[in-house]
Amino acid sequence: PPFHLRPIILSALLLCFWKTAFALLRYSVAEESVSGTTVGNIIKDLGLDLKNLEGRGFRVISGLKEELLQVNHKTGVLFVNDIIDREALCDKEKACFLSFKIVIENPLEIHQAEIEIVDINDNSPAFRGKNKSLEISESTPIGSRYPLDGAYDLDSGVNSLKSYELSQNDHFILQVKESSKRNKIPVLVLQKALDREVEAKYDLFLTAFDGGSPPRSGNMNITIIVGDVNDNAPVFDEETYSVTIEENVPFETLIVKVKASDKDEGINGEIMYSFEESVPKVDVNTGEIRVKGVIDFEDKEFYEFGIKATDRGQIPTSSLCTIFIKIKDMNDNTPHIEITSLTSSVPENVKPGTVVGLISITDLDSGVNSKIACSLTNNLPFELKPSFQENMYSLITKTRLDRESTSLYNITITAKDFGHPSLSSYRTVFVKVLDVNDNHPRFLQDSLSFYIVENNTPGGLIFALSAIDEDENENAVITYYLRETEAAEKQVVPFLSINSENGHVFSFIAFDFEEVKSFKCIVIAKDSGVPSLSSNVTVTVFILDQNDNPPVIVFPFTINGTAVVQETIPRNVKTGYLVTRIRAYDADVGYNAWLSYSLEEATDQSLFNVGRYTGEIRTRRAIADSDIRVQKMIILVKDGGSVSFSASATVIVTAAENVEAHALSEIKSINTGEDQENKMTFYLIIVLSSVSSLFIVSLITLIAFQCHRAHRNLLRKKYLSDTNYVEVSGSLFHGQQYQTAERRLMFVAPGMNRDGSKRNDNCKNKIGDTVLKKATSEKHLMVQVNITFYII
Repeated sequence: PPFHLRPIILSALLLCFWKTAFALLRYSVAEESVSGTTVGNIIKDLGLDLKNLEGRGFRVISGLKEELLQVNHKTGVLFVNDIIDREALCDKEKACFLSFKIVIENPLEIHQAEIEIVDINDNSPAFRGKNKSLEISESTPIGSRYPLDGAYDLDSGVNSLKSYELSQNDHFILQVKESSKRNKIPVLVLQKALDREVEAKYDLFLTAFDGGSPPRSGNMNITIIVGDVNDNAPVFDEETYSVTIEENVPFETLIVKVKASDKDEGINGEIMYSFEESVPKVDVNTGEIRVKGVIDFEDKEFYEFGIKATDRGQIPTSSLCTIFIKIKDMNDNTPHIEITSLTSSVPENVKPGTVVGLISITDLDSGVNSKIACSLTNNLPFELKPSFQENMYSLITKTRLDRESTSLYNITITAKDFGHPSLSSYRTVFVKVLDVNDNHPRFLQDSLSFYIVENNTPGGLIFALSAIDEDENENAVITYYLRETEAAEKQVVPFLSINSENGHVFSFIAFDFEEVKSFKCIVIAKDSGVPSLSSNVTVTVFILDQNDNPPVIVFPFTINGTAVVQETIPRNVKTGYLVTRIRAYDADVGYNAWLSYSLEEATDQSLFNVGRYTGEIRTRRAIADSDIRVQKMIILVKDGGSVSFSASATVIVTAAENVEAHALSEIKSINTGEDQENKMTFYLIIVLSSVSSLFIVSLITLIAFQCHRAHRNLLRKKYLSDTNYVEVSGSLFHGQQYQTAERRLMFVAPGMNRDGSKRNDNCKNKIGDTVLKKATSEKHLMVQVNITFYII
């Protein structure tokens, strides 16, 4: 039934059924117990059998909106469902109980139960205000009492408020007054007289403790401000003021400012100043004494008078001080600077201590006003050296000069006397620094790299470089020269020309990447000074490949410019039968040497196809009886350059009627090929042995040369660097199965990236450049190797 109808139905059941039992259960649980805390077992405490309760409608009815308690219907365990706050449920001074009913139907039983919520010390004593301020006059008698607001504690019993404690101090004690109610009122009692001038404010802490274990506490800050009375007279900072002023000071000039202080506050501490005699002028409020007439040293050299300070209290008090004023002569003449002699230009290589000029300084004043200090502008390589005669100075060089840093010095001479206030004068002289040839021409980098494309136009500019010289005039005029590097394997400099004035380098020849991939030269920059100075830079020039070589057909052999091959095959071959293979190579590198094969023309386009990258010619279908006996094809070979080159080969295929004819042709071809292959193997062994021996000898020679070269370079303090790469390309052809394998290998030397670009580290030398070619007529074998070895 709905919840609001349950009490009505329950009352009706009470009237209808006579078999009803009543019982009262009582439990206790501490407040703030965690959810799930067991309170008791209702079924066990009622003496009921858990098995007999099945189907009897066992339930618990609570009058609270929140389900703070719950019962496990299977076990009868009563447990805490939500945290219980005793202070929120019950009054502070009364015991706290939660009542609920236990209802069992069939037959109906109603049992009353209650749970006592036991208080714990979970609340600290607290004051209604965290800060309390009191004002007490310093004339207040000892024993005066000042009640304070008490603290309150939401807990009850021993956990409620128990005592107060006042922070340690010398002037106040704390008493606690028990009121007619349960409250304890703290009272502040003065036990020692106050003195505002000694201490104007007291900060105390009042702490309230409860009786819990452990006890909890709360604090309140008490600020006591001490009220002032006029019990102190003004006091001057000094009993006697002595000052000295110059003659002819302007009107209203401040001579001296007297100051008196009063420990009282408010109007009791406000001070007025006055003269006993009206000679100077005094400011009543500030105590400033100023000139009100002409001060003449020749008329009077000394003044003496008194000053009175009075406070504004109801009963004023006052005090006196004495003023002594001495008049002195005024420093009214500035120093005069005279340049006796000066050298306006000096070379930058003069030694420190060289005299540049003589300076004389005079001052018409006397005494301390005629004493002069002379100085120069800061951070200059010059200084003033006092002479044997007073106020005479020599202008000398302090450090070495550098025209490249500063070519003209603006030297300001300052003469300042020791008067008060000090007077000074200024004089400016100019010294020009003359250049000497002390700077080498300088390239921006220790080594340079340039890239040019092969087949360049002879006589054209291939690269340009320049050096700078920080000197001037003829010392900065640079002339450029070319010199071959010591490790050059091929003389290139004789074919180069450099413009001696601007460093532009021209070539009289066109470079061929297939012959020269890079070269080095040294560019020397020399100035026109006396003696002249020079420097050099190593220049590495890399030749970039162009697609300037067409593919070359190596099989079939080219005769009179035409490559023709004739092949005989049986008419009964199947689809995919290998007829022959076209072989070609390209002297270029990279994409420029990437070859592709295509069928340009054919008697029957549907009978044969060509492998795009292998050059293999295979049948696309079986040969039909209707196909003609002799088929002619033109195979086109193209490279991968942006402007590609091509070559073509003609293949004539004859379809034989029987296998025997074709077999005899094969046997003849094989025998001829074996003879030529044996010769090729013999030649190849001789060449490879020679190359290996040459490599070992060259390696030993170049290591010795490199050691000698490193020693010589250490003496010259020059560093050589070289960066290069080598490409090994080759083709291997074998004719029995007409299979071709192309190999392109790139060896990257230390200091090079895989694409051939330069890194920071450099290779020191290179050896070896061997090319081996050999081919046979039928068993085709061809090896083309370009190898460069680098010794680091």
